[in-house]
Amino acid sequence: MGAAARRVSAVAVAAVVVAGMWAGMAAAAVYEVGDKAGWTIMGNPNYGIWASSKKFHKGDTVVFTYNKQFHNVLAVSKADYKNCNTSKPIATWSTGNDSVVLNTTGHHYFLCGYPSHCSIGQKVDIRVATSGHSSDAPSIAPAPASGSSEAPAAGGGAGRVRPDEGVAAAPSPHGANAGDLAVGRSVVTAIAVSVLSVAAAGLSLI
Repeated sequence: MGAAARRVSAVAVAAVVVAGMWAGMAAAAVYEVGDKAGWTIMGNPNYGIWASSKKFHKGDTVVFTYNKQFHNVLAVSKADYKNCNTSKPIATWSTGNDSVVLNTTGHHYFLCGYPSHCSIGQKVDIRVATSGHSSDAPSIAPAPASGSSEAPAAGGGAGRVRPDEGVAAAPSPHGANAGDLAVGRSVVTAIAVSVLSVAAAGLSLI
């Protein structure tokens, strides 16, 4: 194999790698819980309708935006979700801008831990598409936004998780949103196009 052919082969491999990176990013999405309403009891938002209007996939991120003086986010089991039981959360967030990566298929149950908030509707069941059975308890990667120095809210501290549930903290996306994801995809796409252009130029040299 000549030098030119070796260069083209290396570039082609790089192009495949970049294309794979782009495909991975394209598969993930970021959703703000409640859309413009956010995570609240004001206006009585229907989080059941909100969740049913989306198609969640493994690797997607959900963002809870709220006033941390009046709300928090608890990840709970199916039974605790139904009963609005806030005494034994799987994970707790209280920064006011919390991102949670949905790492597994099945149901992921969230509710607000402040008194009576869950009972009046501040709870959401997010189902990630699966071909098998759904787990009663979610397996998630909490990624709370920066600024978690405030005192723990009801149900636990900011970004606190129970170690016996196999839930691991993930790096903060600092309020990741659809715009950030779009920028990332654009960068990867531009790199892929550049690499493919170089590959095409290399082929013309043979």
